[in-house]
Amino acid sequence: ESATAFGCLMSDMWLGEFDYVSPEAFHSVFGKQYPTFSRRTQHDAQEFLICVLDDLHEAFKEVSPAVVAGAEARGSGSGTSIITQLFEGQLNYGITCLKCNTITDRPESFTVLSLPIPSRRVCSLPECLDCFFQPDTLTRNNQIHCYWCGTNQDATVKATITRAPQIIIFHLKRFAWQDKHRRKLSTTVDYPLQNLDLSPYSSTFFYNAVYSLCAVVNHAGDIDYGHYTAFCKHSTTKHWYSFDDVQVTKISDSAVQTDTAYLLFY
Repeated sequence: ESATAFGCLMSDMWLGEFDYVSPEAFHSVFGKQYPTFSRRTQHDAQEFLICVLDDLHEAFKEVSPAVVAGAEARGSGSGTSIITQLFEGQLNYGITCLKCNTITDRPESFTVLSLPIPSRRVCSLPECLDCFFQPDTLTRNNQIHCYWCGTNQDATVKATITRAPQIIIFHLKRFAWQDKHRRKLSTTVDYPLQNLDLSPYSSTFFYNAVYSLCAVVNHAGDIDYGHYTAFCKHSTTKHWYSFDDVQVTKISDSAVQTDTAYLLFY
C-alpha cells in the first residue's frame, strides 16, 4: 500500500546513504490508488499534498470503540492519527443574522488553509491572512436560514482559529480566474522565517500561536506547465536546503524568500 511505500521512502531519505532518493516506487503505488496522479503531466501540489495526508491518515488512524459502535449510523468515524495530531486544526465560523443579531457557530477542521492573494504585485503573508479572516457579508442567493427568524436573512460570517495545529500549512492561491481565464498570479508574497503570530486570527482563549517556517514548495512556470522545487529546514542543524530534482544544495536564509512560493509550512 502507499503508506508502506511512503515509509520506505522516508527511511531511504533519513538513512543518508545516497546523494538523492527517487520517489518512483511511492509514486507508482500511489498512482494506482489515485489514478489522477499516475499520468506524467503536471498536477497541483496542493491537491497532491491533501491526497497524501488523507491517505496516510486512513492508514494510521485509530478509531475509538464509541465511534466504531455508531459508524453504521454516521457513515464512518474519522478517528485520530499522527497526521491529525501534526496537521489538523480547527476553524470556527461565527455567523451573525443581521436581523436578530443571533450568532451561530459552525466549527470546521482543516489541514491546509488556502489564502487569497490581495495584490497583483507585492503583499505580505499577514495581508493574505487578513484577507482570509476578514468578515464576509452573505446576501441574496447566499443568505442563511435563521432559525430564530424562521426565514432567510442577510448575515455576516467571520472565521477564527480555535485550535491551531503543530504544523500549519498555507496554500497561496496563485491560480485564479481573471477575465474568464484561469491565470497564475506572480505576486511577490513576503513571508517571515520566524515569529509568525497567529493570535490576531485566533479566539481569545487561544495562546502560543507563534510559528517558524520549516519548508516551502515553489512553483516556477505557468498554469499548464512548470517545475516544482522545495526548501526545507534541517530540524537539528537549522540550515536550509534546496531540493531540485537530483540537486540538493545548502542555501542561505535570505534565499528562502522567493516569489515562486506556493505552499508554506510553519
